[in-house]
Amino acid sequence: MRLSRQRRMVLDLLWAEKSHLSARDIFEKLNDQGRHIGHTSVYQNLEALQSAGVIECLERANGRLYGYRADPHSHLTCTQSGEILDLDVLLPANLLQQIEAQTGFAIESYTLHLSGHPRPALEKSGRLG
Repeated sequence: MRLSRQRRMVLDLLWAEKSHLSARDIFEKLNDQGRHIGHTSVYQNLEALQSAGVIECLERANGRLYGYRADPHSHLTCTQSGEILDLDVLLPANLLQQIEAQTGFAIESYTLHLSGHPRPALEKSGRLG
């Protein structure tokens, strides 16, 4: 894949933000920074980067969100703010074996999607939400 100037702008923004952004968010942030790029170019470059496995795309009810990571990882969505956190979670081997026994599948990889809200102690410390 050729790394054009526009693809580089999109990647640089995703890497700097380290969050999950919509194509509209990306378009607005880049243009606010004076890095002029059109709506169509943003969408085309996001699709190309996602297809090449360079970035991730999360399908949500309100649209797609793009993230800077393409490696297998899990997510935690805050039910209060909608913030999505990337998680590197290893499930215990015995749990994976139990899932394999129940399904008849050999687990090759997995991602989890967890939802929840901050516990009061974490909310006060400003760690979430």
